[in-house]
Amino acid sequence: MPPANELLTDLLKDVSRSFYLTLRVLPKSVRQQIGLAYLLARTTDTIADTEILPVEQRLKLLERLRDRISGRTTEALDFAELIRNQGTPAERVLLEKVEAALALLNSLAPADQTLIREVIETITSGQGLDLQRFAGASRDHIVALRTDDELDDYTYRVAGCVGEFWTKMCVQNQFSDGFLKDRSVSEKQFEALGVRFGKGLQLINILRDLPVDLRSGRCYLPEEQLSARGIAVRDLLEPANEPRLRPFYNELLDRAKAHLTAGWEYTNLIPRPEVRVRLACAWPILIGLKTLERLRIGNVLDPQQRIKINRREVRNVLIRSALTYPLPGWRTLPERL
Repeated sequence: MPPANELLTDLLKDVSRSFYLTLRVLPKSVRQQIGLAYLLARTTDTIADTEILPVEQRLKLLERLRDRISGRTTEALDFAELIRNQGTPAERVLLEKVEAALALLNSLAPADQTLIREVIETITSGQGLDLQRFAGASRDHIVALRTDDELDDYTYRVAGCVGEFWTKMCVQNQFSDGFLKDRSVSEKQFEALGVRFGKGLQLINILRDLPVDLRSGRCYLPEEQLSARGIAVRDLLEPANEPRLRPFYNELLDRAKAHLTAGWEYTNLIPRPEVRVRLACAWPILIGLKTLERLRIGNVLDPQQRIKINRREVRNVLIRSALTYPLPGWRTLPERL
């Protein structure tokens, strides 16, 4: 079994450069647990995304891994075919090291194991639902979410629950008892803000990836809402229809921004001495807000316009947030950036 630091450094960096920046700044008390939870979620996501395999086979593999993570079974995992069909070396290594990741999970404190198993159970429920919902979908047969409630449920299952998990893990291992005693919110309200934080990040992903998802047959914009505005799902394949979508799209951008604003409130409720945890929360919020502003201009239905914050801009966010932290301007950083 490779050592934990190999799993949570080299491998984690290969499968997610952006999250690796966040993980690296976290305090040691939660870094290993949160990094491992991310690796396990990326492993389940890799299974769900291996489109060359039939949906039923992916669902079975996903269920087997979920049962191993939960501790319901100790059956050895055979991912040989799955590994052969991966497009990148990092994803192949991720699957090859799954037993090492499971061994690391079993070595953690029982309370930490429980939190990781709970969040992976929720995430895989969303991944499994996604596989079933979009089975048979293609560019010629686009399947859309039906209602706004389905969109909200999806963003919770794959990301909102992560905000909840992150909160519980930090409360359990890093924050001092009664850390909210001088604040106007309860621990449950604090968790709810963490959920909104995660939902906001996922909604940005959905809005940014819309043209790519459509050409894979998936539409996460609710059909009910589109129909009420006289838009058919297939209309979204044509970039010329972007002005018709724009009012509803902007409403979703506003919702994502409101969620990230809740995330910023969440960040500032974290005790001020917890610099590392605050920065780890601030970075995805600030990068997400910059992404939202980019999505307000240009044609968001054009698959050629890939909207992304470049490395120089990310580095600028990291440096400015760290330098501003001790200053009064910290709280208004989202507006100033």
